[in-house]
Amino acid sequence: MNVRDFNTEGPVKPAKHYCIPPLERVDLPEILRLVQREKYFVLHAPRQTGKTSTLLALADKLNAAGDYACLYMNVEPAQTAREDVGRAMRAILTQMGKRARMMLGDTFVRSAQPGLLTACGPDSVLDEMLTLWSEASEKPLVLLIDEIDTLVGDSLISVLRQLRAGYDQRPRGFPQSIILCGVRDPRDYRIFSSSLGENVTWGSAFNIKAESLRLGDLTEAEVRSLLGQHTSESGQEFAPGAVDRIWHLTQGQPWLVNALALQACFKDKAGRDRSRPIALAAIDQAKEALVVNRVTHLDQLANQLREQRVRRVILPMIAGSVNNRYSERDLEYVRDLGLVAASGPVRMANPIYAEVIPRELTRAQNSELERLVTPTWYVRKDGSLDLPKLLEAFQGYFRENSEAWLKRYGHREAGPHLVLQSYLHRVVNGGGRITREYAVARRRSDLLIEWPRPGGTPHSNPSKHVIECKVVGDRSRPESVIREGLRQTESYMDLCGAESGHLVVFDMRPGKTWKERIFTRSPEPLRAPITVWGM
Repeated sequence: MNVRDFNTEGPVKPAKHYCIPPLERVDLPEILRLVQREKYFVLHAPRQTGKTSTLLALADKLNAAGDYACLYMNVEPAQTAREDVGRAMRAILTQMGKRARMMLGDTFVRSAQPGLLTACGPDSVLDEMLTLWSEASEKPLVLLIDEIDTLVGDSLISVLRQLRAGYDQRPRGFPQSIILCGVRDPRDYRIFSSSLGENVTWGSAFNIKAESLRLGDLTEAEVRSLLGQHTSESGQEFAPGAVDRIWHLTQGQPWLVNALALQACFKDKAGRDRSRPIALAAIDQAKEALVVNRVTHLDQLANQLREQRVRRVILPMIAGSVNNRYSERDLEYVRDLGLVAASGPVRMANPIYAEVIPRELTRAQNSELERLVTPTWYVRKDGSLDLPKLLEAFQGYFRENSEAWLKRYGHREAGPHLVLQSYLHRVVNGGGRITREYAVARRRSDLLIEWPRPGGTPHSNPSKHVIECKVVGDRSRPESVIREGLRQTESYMDLCGAESGHLVVFDMRPGKTWKERIFTRSPEPLRAPITVWGM
């Protein structure tokens, strides 16, 4: 019996994996129209969203129809050549020849490659190969080039310009249509050419692009359909709320959806018992396992967060700041990476990223806290959370350690938020759950702590506590900041059904002593129970 499971490794194989058919996730009629009209265009999407699966399915469809000879190829092996154009072209032609033989039964490229590499220079060999192959082919060629943006500098420029050079010869003397696929929309590429000593724009290297199409995340209906395939084939149900939780945590990011389901249904021992439904708690446990283990997809965030243009967008979001200094190009770049929602208000792409990103930014601080802080003293004898005791201890920690950490984070407003989130994560996530909400448009950065009541779990009627963070800057008036913070905290408490609220106010004005900055203000009578903590 063939048993399918959830795929987190490479292109989807429908016979082995639950999946949404790749070509149902794109505007297939538009793609076919562009191919028919001999257009060269771009398909882009963040990593691990299904680009390669889509290209392979498209190649199969076009070849099955019989009108074209469609070749899929991946140029990533040429990445290590960096700006050695000769090495890059050898790697690309080798991949092209191998794929043509395997997919099309065509050995033309493989047989012609040695002679062309000798006869042509690296800046014309790809152009010449595609010309000769197109002339020899009985059908118009369609070329699908994956991972185009892994190429570097002069190697990328040479590929783009050779494709452009033969464009006017299509379809008899050059591929009828070419699709370039990568992570980013190339509209704002700046490619540094060592040979020229300057940046070259994508447009000047490849100004024949007709369209730029984006592959989106799964819709909520597609997520439910994907998970429903598991239920239909295995008989295992998802408990009430479990599917909703997967959708909420992932917002349809394909790899995250599959990873959560794979962990809960196949890797977790209890989940492998098909007579038992997948519980809501199992989804949160799966999420925590992915985050703690720094699985490959999430580990890639660490590299992306080192880039200054990424930090320029992400750090203000963590602070709930609207005073952003990033450019539209920075924002477009971070949207293309998939860290921020593809459209609409600036917000984290999904709650898992919203949790992982602060953890990655505070990884060094987290390691220090594991050594300094033992997460047991904040729990009362009845098992409830002593949050006032916890925040009072944080005041002391912030006073002693903030200077070094704030300098490291390099952002006046986001730094205090990151220090607090790291501290709370260390002591709370051992028994409860922290949810982060970055409401940039409303200038808010909220934390919701859910803690099990005696004998319960975070899922069964937990106690809820809201923490709102505010920063008093050079031009801020402390009482105005506190009034706004109280109003926002009270509003979020009402929305969440929280039983207590805590407004943490970081006074970052120069010249203020710690004696002036550290205070505790009890809840105001006749209002929501909100304690104000000065730092």
